[in-house]
Amino acid sequence: MAFSGVGTLLGEWTVFSIGGGALAEDGIGTGVVQTPEIYEMNHLTQILEWCERTGRSYWEYVKQCEESDIWDYLAEVWNTMKQAIRRGLDNEGVLPGPLNLRRKASTYYIKASGYKSSLQSRGLVFAYALAVSEENAAGGTIVTAPTCGSCGVVPAVLYHLQHSRDFSDIRILRALATAGLIGNVVKYNASISGAEAGCQAEVGTACSMASAAANQLFGGSPTQIEYAAEMGLEHHLGMTCDPVCGLVQIPCIERNAYAAARALDANLYASFTDGMHRVSFDKVVAVMKETGNDLPSLYKETSEGGLAKEYGSNDLFSSEEKI
Repeated sequence: MAFSGVGTLLGEWTVFSIGGGALAEDGIGTGVVQTPEIYEMNHLTQILEWCERTGRSYWEYVKQCEESDIWDYLAEVWNTMKQAIRRGLDNEGVLPGPLNLRRKASTYYIKASGYKSSLQSRGLVFAYALAVSEENAAGGTIVTAPTCGSCGVVPAVLYHLQHSRDFSDIRILRALATAGLIGNVVKYNASISGAEAGCQAEVGTACSMASAAANQLFGGSPTQIEYAAEMGLEHHLGMTCDPVCGLVQIPCIERNAYAAARALDANLYASFTDGMHRVSFDKVVAVMKETGNDLPSLYKETSEGGLAKEYGSNDLFSSEEKI
C-alpha cells in the first residue's frame, strides 16, 4: 500500500515471492514482474576481461552500470545486516515452530571469547552467521543474500572482517557490490532458488559471494577474486535442500555457519595463488544449473527426502541432544 503524507491511500499492489528472487502479481508465476536489465555483461569471464582491460575491479563495473544511489542502497543493506547480527547475538531462547530448536548464536559468541586468536576467529564467524540465520528463522528483519535461507553467510564474513581488520565502511560497501554482482551472475545464468536447484543454489551462491567479497577486501586481483568465487560455489555442488519439517532451521542454520567459514578458506586459498586455474566460475555456474535440473524433486525444498525424511519431527523430539 502507498499512502500520502497525510495518510490518504494512494494505491495498492499485491505481489508474491515465487523463489529465486522472482516476484509474481498473481502468486502462481504467470504474471511475473519484469525488472529492467542493467548489466550489459552477465558472465564473469566477460567482466573479468573488462577488469583486466581497463585496470578496474568488479565493484567499479557495478558502479558503471548502476545509478548513483547504489551506495545509499548498499549502506542500508549493510546497516540491516549489522542490526540482524547484533539482535541475533542478544536474543536467546527457542526458535518458533515444532522443532523447539534452541538459539545458539549468543552461546557461540561467549564461548569464542575464551579461545586463542585462531579458534576465536572461527568461533566468532560461526556466531555471526548463526545470529542472522536465527533471526530469519524467528521472523526478524534480514537481508536476502541471496536468499532468506542463506542470509547469514555474507554478513557474517563482512562483519567479522570489519571488526577484526578494521576495514572502513566504504570498503565494505564495495565488497558488497562485488558480492551482489556474483549473486546476479548466478541468478542470471542458473538459479538462486532452493526449490529449483537445491541448497547449492542458495548457500553455495552465498558462499561464493562472501568468498569474492573477502578476497577483494584483502587486495585480491580480479583473477584471484574470480577464483575465490569459483571455489565458494564449486565445493557446494550437489548440496540438497532438505529442511526438516519444512522450516529454515535444520540443517539450514548450521549450513550458513559452515559456508561462512568456507568462504574465508576460499579467500585464503585464492590469496596464495596467482589466480590462474582450470575451471572458470562461469563453468561451475553452468554445472550447478545442470546438477539442479538433475536433482529429484525430493531434494529441492519439498521436505520429502534427505535429512527431512530421515530425521522427522518424531526423531527430533525423542532426543534432547538433537535439539
